[in-house]
Amino acid sequence: MAFLGVSESLSGRRWIGPSIEVERAADALVQGSGLPRALCQVLARRGVLPTEVNGFLAPTLRDLLPDPRLLKDMEKAAARFRVAVERREKIAIFADYDVDGAASAALLIVWLREMGREATLYVPDRIDEGYGPNVPAMRDLAAHHDLIICVDCGTLSHAAIAAAESADVIVLDHHMGGETLPPALAIVNPNRQDESGELGYFCAAGVVFLMLVELHRQMREAGNPPEPDLMGLLDLVALATVADVAPLIGANRALVRQGLVVMGRRERSGLVALSDVARMDSAPSTYHLGFLLGPRVNAGGRIGQADLGARLLTTQSPSEAAALAERLDTLNSDRREIENAVRAAAQEQAESRGLDGPLVWAAGEAWHPGVVGIVAARLKEAANRPAIVIGFDDGIGKGSGRSVAGIDLGAAIQRLSGEGLLVKGGGHKMAAGLTVTRENLEPAMARLGELLARQGAGAAGPRDLRLDGALMPGAAQVGLIQQIEQAGPFGAAASAPRFALPDMTIRHARRVGENHLKLSLSDGMGASIDAIAFGAFDGPIGPALSNHGGARFHFAGRLEINSWQGRQRVQLRLDDAASAGGPP
Repeated sequence: MAFLGVSESLSGRRWIGPSIEVERAADALVQGSGLPRALCQVLARRGVLPTEVNGFLAPTLRDLLPDPRLLKDMEKAAARFRVAVERREKIAIFADYDVDGAASAALLIVWLREMGREATLYVPDRIDEGYGPNVPAMRDLAAHHDLIICVDCGTLSHAAIAAAESADVIVLDHHMGGETLPPALAIVNPNRQDESGELGYFCAAGVVFLMLVELHRQMREAGNPPEPDLMGLLDLVALATVADVAPLIGANRALVRQGLVVMGRRERSGLVALSDVARMDSAPSTYHLGFLLGPRVNAGGRIGQADLGARLLTTQSPSEAAALAERLDTLNSDRREIENAVRAAAQEQAESRGLDGPLVWAAGEAWHPGVVGIVAARLKEAANRPAIVIGFDDGIGKGSGRSVAGIDLGAAIQRLSGEGLLVKGGGHKMAAGLTVTRENLEPAMARLGELLARQGAGAAGPRDLRLDGALMPGAAQVGLIQQIEQAGPFGAAASAPRFALPDMTIRHARRVGENHLKLSLSDGMGASIDAIAFGAFDGPIGPALSNHGGARFHFAGRLEINSWQGRQRVQLRLDDAASAGGPP
C-alpha cells in the first residue's frame, strides 16, 4: 500500500513506508529506550534491538574492529612487511587508480614515512595499462625492489604476479577472488573464496588498516612499539570506505565516524586543500566524502594522470597540495562534461531497451572508459536495477557496472568471465568491471541478466521511494536531527533516513542557480521549514512546485542541519513531492 496514498508522485514514483514489522519494532524501541519515535523508526529499519541501542548509537573501534588474524595470510603479510621495514628493504606499492587505491597506498606511504622509510608508488594508467598489475610493470618493479605490495588489486593477477619472481609480493585487496590464487607470498582479502565472507564489507583501505593493526601488535610483542598513530590515519580509511561504496555496517561505521572526526581537524594537507577547492563550509560528512572529495580524487585516474590522487593524499607540502587539488578540481570539471555526453546517450539507449528488466545496460563507440562507471551509477539510480555501461574501441569494450542492495554483481560478472563470454571481469558486490568483444556483447548481457534475475534483480519497483515515516515540521528540531545522525553514518547498505512532511503549503518558492529550487513550507498551524530541491528543474518537480497556485503537497526528503553565520536551522533536502489533494 502506498504511503500517504502516493502511488505516483510528481516524479512518477510510488512512496513506500515502513512495514508492519518495522513499525512494531519501532514501538518496542520507543517503550524500551524512551528515544524519539523518528529515531526509533530509523533504528528499527536497521534491525537494532532494544538491548543494542546504546552500543549502536555510540560505535567504537574497540568493540567493533575484528581481530585482523581472522583473515587468511594476515600474520604472514604483516610479518613480511615488518621485516622489510626493519631491514630497510626497497618497497614498492602498486595501487589501483581510484579513491580506494589512492587511500590504501597513502596509508602505507604515510605510515612508512613516520617510520623514516620511503616507498615507490606505482599507479597504472587506466587506458594504457588497464586495471590491476600487468606483466611489464611488475617485472620492472621486481628488478629494483625487494617487496611489492599490491593494494586494491592483484587477487586475479596470476601472470603479472608470477612475473615478479625476483621480489616478494603481498596483495591487500577486497575484490572477488577466483578458484585459484596467484603465486603471491600473501593474499589478504576478505572476499577470497576460502574466506567466510563475514568481513567482506571492508574496502581495500580497511584491509590495509587491519594489516597495520596486526603489524603494530607484532612489533609490540617483539619489544619495538611503533611510533605512528593509527587513529590519525582514519581520515584516509573513511574517505575510501565511503567513496568505494562499501557498506556502512559493522566496523565500517566506527571507522568512518572516527575518520570524519580526524578529517575535521584539518591536519592532512591534501584533504585540507581539496576541501577548500570543493568549497566545503561545514564539518565533513559522508556526503562530502562521497560527492565532493571522492570524485575529485578519482578524477586523475579517470581522465588525467593516474597517480595524482595518491600524491595529493601523501604530500606534506601545503603549496604542492594546493596545486594538486586545483589540478584535480579542473579534471573533475572536465570529467563532468565528458560524463554528461555519455550519460545522455546511454540513458536514451537504455530507455529504448527498457528499464524494467533485471539488468539495465548501454554500450557505445568511443565512450570514455573513465566515466562509464559513473554513468552506470546514474542508470542504476534511475532504474533501481544493476547497470552496466560499456565503451568500445577497435571492437573491444571496456565497461563498468554498479549494483543495488542485495544483488552481488561481482560474483555474476566473475561467473560470466568463467563461462567465456567476457575477455575478463571481476569486482565486488556493488561494483565490477569487464572487458568484452563486440560479438559477445549481446549474449553476455543476456546471460548476465539471467544470473542477476536469479538473485532477485528487477523485483523491486523501478521508482519506489522508501520512507522511514511521517514527521511534522514542528517536531523537526535541531536536537532531533542530531539524535538521528547518531544512527549513522549513512551510505551504502545504510541509506540516509527519509521522512515525509504531509499536507504542507508553499509560502515561498524561488529558483536558485541554473536548476535548483528553494522553498519555504508551512503546515498551516504556525510551524514552517525551509527546503532545497537540487536539480529540481531537470525534471517535473521544479516547474510543478514553482507554479503551485496555493495547492497543498506532501514533501519527502532528508532532514539536515543548515549552519549559517553561527545559527543552525533544520532544512529538508527535497527528494520528491506529491499532491495532497483537495482545494488550495
